[in-house]
Amino acid sequence: MKISWLLGVVALVLIMSWVHGFEVTAAPSVNPLLVGLTLIPSAADKGAVCLDGTLPGYHLHRGSGSGVNSWLIQLEGGGWCNDISTCVFRKKTRRGSSNLMEKVVEFTGILSNKPEENPGFYNWNRVKVRYCDGASFSGEGYNQAAGLFFRGQRIWTAAMEDLMSIGMRNADQALLSGCSAGGLASMLHCDEFRSLLPGTKVKCLADAGLFLDAVDVAGGHTLRSFFEGVVNLQGVSVNLPAACMNHMDATSCFFPENLLAYIQTPLFLLNAAYDVWQLQESLATKRADPHGYWQECKLNNANCNSSQIQFLNGFRNQMLNSVKEFSSSKENGLFINSCFAHCQTERQDTWFAKDSPRLANKEIATSVGEWYFDQAGVQAIDCQYPCDKTCHNLVFSRNHH
Repeated sequence: MKISWLLGVVALVLIMSWVHGFEVTAAPSVNPLLVGLTLIPSAADKGAVCLDGTLPGYHLHRGSGSGVNSWLIQLEGGGWCNDISTCVFRKKTRRGSSNLMEKVVEFTGILSNKPEENPGFYNWNRVKVRYCDGASFSGEGYNQAAGLFFRGQRIWTAAMEDLMSIGMRNADQALLSGCSAGGLASMLHCDEFRSLLPGTKVKCLADAGLFLDAVDVAGGHTLRSFFEGVVNLQGVSVNLPAACMNHMDATSCFFPENLLAYIQTPLFLLNAAYDVWQLQESLATKRADPHGYWQECKLNNANCNSSQIQFLNGFRNQMLNSVKEFSSSKENGLFINSCFAHCQTERQDTWFAKDSPRLANKEIATSVGEWYFDQAGVQAIDCQYPCDKTCHNLVFSRNHH
């Protein structure tokens, strides 16, 4: 009894990690697969290095059986850095230096090797590409004074070249995925990924990557200002889709809602309509809400009052409007649930478990699998909060940033 109680407590513990990003502990997986870190020695000659100049890396677990020539690439998330000070801070963490990365990580959710936890992709080659550039694998530049390498695009290229050399070039099917900043990265690199594998069945999945150019609670554009800093500091514009840049400024082309029109590869969007990262870091920041009117709502959705829910429903409506054209293509997939969540593919409890979130009575893993394997079209959009009783809403402690 004590052990089961302790596991329950652990599953609810929430931890802060990076600047302008956060993560939560996943519900425990029984004997999760542990996978070691592989650094990419060839990256150094290409200048493909983390913020602090160290080598980038990934975790790979080889496929077997029917999945031996199938590849799942998961781009790690973890916020961004938008100025010198936040990037200098970041390079002293695992988000900016491979010296500080965990040498072994757990593969759960979409990375699990167990069919009962990951029915569609458990026996594929599964790769977690570590994130250490701070611009969704898309920057190009160098700041000598601060000793900062903005080499996200080169890291992406070096990682893909390395994986191609060890078998990915023989893939008969592949899926590029990512969560949060990694979800944005999966959209930015989706068509590039497909071009690497001509003749291969290639699709992309963006989890919690639908960041909106939304008005915050004070009437400002917090996230636009922040993204502008990322784009300008890290030289992102040279790596954004030319088709988008012909019509919009670089910051606009870093926003997923504007990128969607230019992605040719089949894409699945998985997002919470009440994304808690966007609520805390874009809509109701301390600067936008200096008196803390939104504080209790940000910590626990059960504390949101009717006017706050009304504001958040406006955000949800903007999200649904942003995907209208996208969803008109039967090749694309959509799963937008009305939960207070962020990242649902890597957590076992939200990806595929007995009490996982569902839409049309299907778990996220089932919906993604049916879409990827062309078994069914998936265009699932939830009703407004609080109608969904399957959500795993995130609740934060009072000392949460």
